Amino acid sequence: MTGIGPVERFLDYLARQRNLSAHTVRAYRADLVQFCQFLSARAAGAPGGGLRAEGLPALEPSQAGQLGRRLLAVGPADVRAYLAMLRASGYSKTSVARKLACLRSLYKFLSRTGELPASPVAAVRTPKRDRRLPKCLDEAQVEALLAAPVVAARQAGQAALTPKGLMLVTRDRAILETLYSAGLRISELTGLNLADLDCPGQTLRVRGKGRKERIAPLGSFAARALEEYLRLREGLFPAPDEPAAPVFINARGGRLSGRSVRRMLEKYLRQAGLPAGVTPHTLRHSFATHMLNRGADLRSVQELLGHSSISTTQIYTHLTTARLKQVYRGAHPLAGRRRRA
Repeated sequence: MTGIGPVERFLDYLARQRNLSAHTVRAYRADLVQFCQFLSARAAGAPGGGLRAEGLPALEPSQAGQLGRRLLAVGPADVRAYLAMLRASGYSKTSVARKLACLRSLYKFLSRTGELPASPVAAVRTPKRDRRLPKCLDEAQVEALLAAPVVAARQAGQAALTPKGLMLVTRDRAILETLYSAGLRISELTGLNLADLDCPGQTLRVRGKGRKERIAPLGSFAARALEEYLRLREGLFPAPDEPAAPVFINARGGRLSGRSVRRMLEKYLRQAGLPAGVTPHTLRHSFATHMLNRGADLRSVQELLGHSSISTTQIYTHLTTARLKQVYRGAHPLAGRRRRA
């Protein structure tokens, strides 16, 4: 807890009214604590140009009331000085923009609740973000990754696997198939409950950002992989009769964590000889790109991904445009060649 009144009221609003996840609320809290540290250092007389994020002072509980008042007295110049410190500390444009968006949300909330007449952030322009295309696997690489758990089991000698070992390998395959088949975020995957599955109907009920629910189609390979995993799991960890029973469990029967999924993915990337740095989100990017490459329309892909704005989905069109240019250069007789005069 920060104990800083305006911050706590805002975080409570995010959790209770906007239904943001605990992970997202923690990220907001971290950004706001950093801003409060900056304000504290400025108030103590530290020169704005000499401040760096890594050298900001820790907050003391006794400062809470004072910092609450400082937050309400912030002006556009304070916000700009904070952004300048972030840039000088080596933060990327994307990170700076995210932290500014956090402040915008805080001060919009405070002005709406009547604690401030207007937001001091309204006059501050958002820095232009670096446009980085998301990393994506091609279809052959995805096939190799999806096959990796089965290949690993064969190499180890499937008959030699314990029932639990076989269940875990089958679970890993079901995870990879589901991530790619439905284009899920890792938090959506680990948050799946048994009540969300309809394997015969090949659909999932997914809780996305802001706890918004959507129905995601599931391919036949993913549905079969899930059914096989659940069959093996039932013999070891019978599903409890409760709506929040998790789909994906660890070796002790508890809900699988996102960190465990990332470690599992790293293992199969090495086994499949695929490049390091691929994350569960890479499979989501690959899902979207492959859908567009095969003729899906942008609006449908937006709904499948659970994006609230189509502008978020549009970045994938740059990947498909890059592919079209590559095809053009390889196929057109005059592409990249000089014409004779």
